[in-house]
Formats: sequence, C-alpha cells, structure tokens
Amino acid sequence: MPLIRERSYTVHYNDVFAVTPKGQQELRSAATTISPTELELLVRLDGILSIAQIRQSVGGADAAMIESTMGLLLAKGLVALVQVDPFAITMQFQLSPAALTAADAEADACAASLKKSNYYVRIARQRGTPRVRAPGERLSAIVVDDEATLAKFLHHYLTFEGFDVRVAGSRAEVVAEFRKPPIPDLVLLDVMLPDADGFDILLRIRSHPQLKDVPVIMLTAKATREAVLKGLASGADAYITKPVETESLLQAVRTVLGSQ
Repeated sequence: MPLIRERSYTVHYNDVFAVTPKGQQELRSAATTISPTELELLVRLDGILSIAQIRQSVGGADAAMIESTMGLLLAKGLVALVQVDPFAITMQFQLSPAALTAADAEADACAASLKKSNYYVRIARQRGTPRVRAPGERLSAIVVDDEATLAKFLHHYLTFEGFDVRVAGSRAEVVAEFRKPPIPDLVLLDVMLPDADGFDILLRIRSHPQLKDVPVIMLTAKATREAVLKGLASGADAYITKPVETESLLQAVRTVLGSQ
C-alpha cells in the first residue's frame, strides 16, 4: 500500500531508507537547518527499519506526521531508498497498516535497532529569542559533568567566551548550583553522572517554571539513536558526542543562544 508520493516515486510501508551523506552532514551540523520533526525522523532512519516499523515505534499520534516529513527529507536529498536483498525481503514479515497496532514483535525489533551504539552526532537548534541582558552583564552557564578534566576544560572555554561558569558533578552539586542566582543562560549537561541521570535532570529543568526556557546542550561519550531521540524528545536543544570538538561546541552554543 502506498504511503506517500515524492515526485515520480511512490513510498511504500515496507520501504527502507538510509541517511545520505548530505543527511549525515545535517546530523553533524552544530546549526541544523531542518525542523525538529524532520530531525527526529532522520535520526530514526538507519537503513534497516522499514517505514512500517518506524510508524509502529512512534505510535499513532506521531505516525501521521511521518507521511509529510518523509516527503520533505526526500525532496531535500537527506535520505535515499535502500535496495534490500531480494532474498531478505522474502524472509521478512510483511506488515499491513491494520496489523501495526498488534505487532509487538516488530516493536521489539525497532527498540533493538534503536539501541545500537556508536551513533555520533553534532545536533543543535535555536531555542528561541535570547534573553535581554543589562549593559555589561555577563552570560551565566552551569556545566554538569563528573569528568574533572573535561569539566575544567569547559569551565575555561566558556569563561573565555564571556560566561560566568559554575560546575556540578553530582546530584547534590546540581541541586546546589541551580539554587544559586542568577538563572543560567546555558546548561552543558552530561548524560551519565555517578548518582544521577542526565535525562532526568533535563526533564526537571523543563518542568521548572524558572528554568524551563534555559538552553540545554547534552554531552555524552557514547550515544545511541534511542538516547538521541530521548534527549530531543525531552527538550534538549543540542546533542554533542564526546570527545568534544571546540569548534562544534562553539557553533552549538551560538546556535542555541541565537547569537550567531
């Protein structure tokens, strides 16, 4: 059954798409030009999952958006159809739209694929209108990372870029630093801390009335598609894999703050 049409090509539920070199460049850009919806679908496309499997993994509410979004990604040259081995096709379970809601095994397969490691990205998007600062007022940043060497580097780097920087490496330190004024203009947040989860901290930031609009850049040594999607869905404005490249970080900071 056709899903969408892009120019002269018809996209079917069982088609598999992979990210093109142009799309990979978009995923590694510190200032992505595509919409959040396009970005989240682009992250999901791995050259293995079919459109039907992706629809199953996102659920009914978001599945309707896939149709128009796939067309945009195709038109921009960010994705391309994968020529699947004919023998492999005959061994696949062919899904119909009516069967999607009951295909638990297919959902499990989606989750397994999304958990693949070594997924390196440099994604950043502008959060909104930058905060208006008083004349001479410096920017404020909180670095949440338990790696002493990296935290020191980020502290020096952001200080050089005009920030007053505070550092936290544990749950208690995070709570203490966020209680101190001023409200930060930027948060660099490690995904994994010894006694805290970066995604949990991100959700708490987004649910806090005074912190919910603060730009947050997630940092991680090893990302999976699942983790990147989780970060974007939880409200991360940028997602950068370690080792942190100075130029990529600078571009990401400027992008999320709207200062480039």
